[in-house]
Amino acid sequence: MEKEKAAKELLVTYDFTPVSENALLHALRISKYTDCPIKIIHVIEEGSGFESRKEEAEGKLAVLIDEFYKKNNVKIDYHVLGGTIFNAIGKYATECAARMVIMGTHGVKGMQKLTGSWALKVIVKSKVPFLVVQDKPSEKHRFTDIVFPIDFKAETREKLYWAIYMGKYFNSKIHLFKPPITDKAIAKKVNTNLNFAARYLIQNNIDYEIHVAKKAGNFSKETIAFAQEINADLILITTTKSVNMTDFVLGLPEQEIIANNARIPVMAVNPREGISTVHSVMY
Repeated sequence: MEKEKAAKELLVTYDFTPVSENALLHALRISKYTDCPIKIIHVIEEGSGFESRKEEAEGKLAVLIDEFYKKNNVKIDYHVLGGTIFNAIGKYATECAARMVIMGTHGVKGMQKLTGSWALKVIVKSKVPFLVVQDKPSEKHRFTDIVFPIDFKAETREKLYWAIYMGKYFNSKIHLFKPPITDKAIAKKVNTNLNFAARYLIQNNIDYEIHVAKKAGNFSKETIAFAQEINADLILITTTKSVNMTDFVLGLPEQEIIANNARIPVMAVNPREGISTVHSVMY
C-alpha cells in the first residue's frame, strides 16, 4: 500500500467526555497498525467569547496530548474548530483529506429518537468515512471479524475499498451478510452485489464468508444480531444518499446500526461518488 495513503490523519472528535476518550483509544489501536498520525478535533460554537473559549480549550488539549504521550509514547496533534458539530467536523475532514474520523457516541437517546441520531447528522456531512464507537476497544489487538451487509442498492459496493483496507491492515475476515429474499428481481440485484464483493475480496486475498439472515423483515436488526452472534469487531455500512429531515424523523436503517445496543463499532461510508470509483481504488 502506498505510503502517502497510510500517512493520512485519523481525526478524533473530542469533547472531553468518556466516549471521546474511547474514540481516542480506538485511534491509537488503528494508528499502531496503519502508521496514520492522530489528530484530535474539538468544536466550539462561534459567537460571543469565542476566542477566550478557544484558548481555554487549546490549553486543555495541550495538557491532554502531553499526558497521552507520557502514557503511550505516541505524539498526537489537535485542532480547535469554530462552528457546529454538524458542519465543522465533516468540512474539516474533507478539506484535509483525512483517512477517517473516529467518533464516540452515546447512541440514540431522548429527543434524538424524535429528531434523529446526532452521530448520523455529523456523518452525512463528510466525504470521509466515520468509525463510530461507544466503548473502549476490545481486548483483541485487531478487527478480527467485520460484518459487511449486502443489499440491492448499488451504493453497497462503495464500502468495498474499506473492507479491503481493514482486511489488509488487520488481517480481518469479512462476513458478507445478505437478507433472505423471495422476490426474484430484488434477489438478482442482491446477488449481483454479493458476487461483485466476493470477486474483489478474492482478488485482494481477503478472507471472507457468506451468510444469510435467519429472518426476513428488519435487516438492520438481523445484522446487529448476527454481529453479536459471531462476536464481530466492526459493522461496515453505507449511509443513505441525499438524507433529509424526514428521513431522520422516520428513522433510517443505518441509525439503528450506528446506535446498536450491542455497542459494536460501526464504520459508515457516505456514497458521494460514482460506482466507477470503486474500480480505481482497489489495490
